[in-house]
Amino acid sequence: MGRFRQFVNAGMGTQKSLPASGAGANLAITGSGWDSTWNTNLAADPNSLTTALKCLAGYQTWTDTAGINESKPINCLDWYTAFAFCAWDGGRLPTEAEWNYTASGGNEQRYYPWSSPPTSTTIDDSYAVYNWDGSGIPLNVGSKSPKGDGKWGQTDLAGNVWEWTLDWYDTYQMPCINCADITDASVSVRGVRGGDFSAGASGLRSAYRNYSGPWDGDDVGARCARTSL
Repeated sequence: MGRFRQFVNAGMGTQKSLPASGAGANLAITGSGWDSTWNTNLAADPNSLTTALKCLAGYQTWTDTAGINESKPINCLDWYTAFAFCAWDGGRLPTEAEWNYTASGGNEQRYYPWSSPPTSTTIDDSYAVYNWDGSGIPLNVGSKSPKGDGKWGQTDLAGNVWEWTLDWYDTYQMPCINCADITDASVSVRGVRGGDFSAGASGLRSAYRNYSGPWDGDDVGARCARTSL
């Protein structure tokens, strides 16, 4: 959340400081960058943005001043603001296929990101932040590391907050090479992955798919992707 605060303090993520057209693109996917027709979906001004970040009383991680939540994941994040943040941060939203590949450990097809062997269904609160006993709340990023890490060391691929993907939620493409559903789907919702602090164990499976309206991110945050050079 501390990194997101820098984004807000820089005056970004609003209609007063818009992403450049094409920003945050996946260079392998034509037309995947910021579309200027999305501009009006961003908050009108910084006050409107910070108000929107206070959507879940008792569970929102945003605070108007820095405090004990700085190491928690940002939530209450709509898709457009998440996209703008990742573009500002030198990254982009991952495609659903990229997210799935990472959480599944590539061709290992892990049941959970930490599953070893890949078919292992072992899970408890030492692996992930989830609703294992009815008292789930967002915790610091990496608080279950290294036990809950994925194959390549990413933390919180399962649990804590849902994570936006680039894609509209539609039929999952198989096989997939640099694929993403970037054409408006008939249901007009975006894909989210990973489960959250209020999800049960089944919602944390690597293969579990979910969705949310792009304007509605109560329990959703963002994991920005970067392309290795």
